Amino acid sequence: MTSPPERPLRVALMIECDGPGGAETMMLALASELRERGHAVLPVNLSQGSGWLGDRFRSAGFETAMFDLRRAIDPAAVRSLSSILHEFRADVVHSHEFTMAVYGAAAARRAGARHVITRHGGLYYATALRRRMALRWAVRRSAALVAVSVATASTLERHLGAGSAKLHVIPNGIPLRTGARDRVRRELAIALGELLIVAVGNLYPVKGHAVLIDALAMLRDRSWRLAIAGRGDEEEKLRRKAVSAGIGERVHLLGFRSDVADILAAADIFVLPSLSEGLPLALVEAMSFGLPSVASRVGGVPEVVTDDVDGLLVPPSDPASLATAIRLLLEDPARRSRLGDAARTRAIRDFAIGTMADRYERLYRGEPSALD
Repeated sequence: MTSPPERPLRVALMIECDGPGGAETMMLALASELRERGHAVLPVNLSQGSGWLGDRFRSAGFETAMFDLRRAIDPAAVRSLSSILHEFRADVVHSHEFTMAVYGAAAARRAGARHVITRHGGLYYATALRRRMALRWAVRRSAALVAVSVATASTLERHLGAGSAKLHVIPNGIPLRTGARDRVRRELAIALGELLIVAVGNLYPVKGHAVLIDALAMLRDRSWRLAIAGRGDEEEKLRRKAVSAGIGERVHLLGFRSDVADILAAADIFVLPSLSEGLPLALVEAMSFGLPSVASRVGGVPEVVTDDVDGLLVPPSDPASLATAIRLLLEDPARRSRLGDAARTRAIRDFAIGTMADRYERLYRGEPSALD
């Protein structure tokens, strides 16, 4: 006798930020995959944002909901969020990052829904006792706490005392995409024989782009260009740094781009010079394009890249080591090909969006292991 099919779930997905970033991109991809599987999905966001993520959801055909948060402790926000969840008849509330973890835990309980928290990395919650206490409170009232990497899970266990019964590791997944190589290379006027190095990430100090420019200043004798796709407060500082290092004409700060797939397709080498990471989707996506990468050995990065197997790992904040690794790839096309082929195989095998969605689906239903 066969078991009856499990009924579709009603899942509210919530995040406090709504600008372009890895966690937001993962949430959009997860929502789309869950909808494909027949589940009802409601994206919920704070109203005090840029609107980027909400626009992306609405363009993809999702109805969205927003609520106001006027102060750090706002009972009215809990009531408003609870009403949204009641009206949607949520079975599961999946909260991403700190603020939504706390408000989601309170509102999900009032709405009678199962609550799941995902932490994508970053230690904002750990820098103040009141935030650690708030997150501990939220975890106690939630069915599961998810870390996107083993390194992130270890940090959560250390700071929150989160026990193994609630703590799961589910790496972020990516939709597999393709891009057009020639258009971006024409846009940037990449000469025949020049290699295009690409980095993707918001222009914040923690992303280490200043370290990358220092490293490339040591490689002026090689034929390369650098393109960084991302926006942020560091843009003018990085531009001035590149000019003062004598490589200004070879560094392209592209700002926010909606054609990242084409940029990755145009690249020859990918670099992730971050000082801190959870599990970086930009790196995984670059690997899926068959790009050899050089990445900082931080956070969950060593769980994605095995040194000299599917990429090269270097210490963070070390321009000389970064320059040495990039030089290896610039000078050795056979190594670039070997690492790129292995990277693509690894990304497709372990980090497809469907694999991630399978794990979350099981966790939403309360099955014993999200990773079996």
